[in-house]
Amino acid sequence: MDDEQRRRRARRAYIRAHHPDRDGDPATFAAGLAALDRVPVPVPPARVVVTADTPWLVSLVRALARRIGWRRPAPRVR
Repeated sequence: MDDEQRRRRARRAYIRAHHPDRDGDPATFAAGLAALDRVPVPVPPARVVVTADTPWLVSLVRALARRIGWRRPAPRVR
């Protein structure tokens, strides 16, 4: 379970326990939600994408072959 899921679960639990419709104090409820929302969200690390320097013609032929569903034939076993 990641941090975002934990925060959501904690927020939902707080709402279930302190909501004004369930005999909670509206001022306390609003202050509690504000405090929960002020907790900083950790930023995930950036993803690194590495691309190979393939000639454009090779990329085009591969894309067309994938598009028409061409598959390399199975190796022949003797």
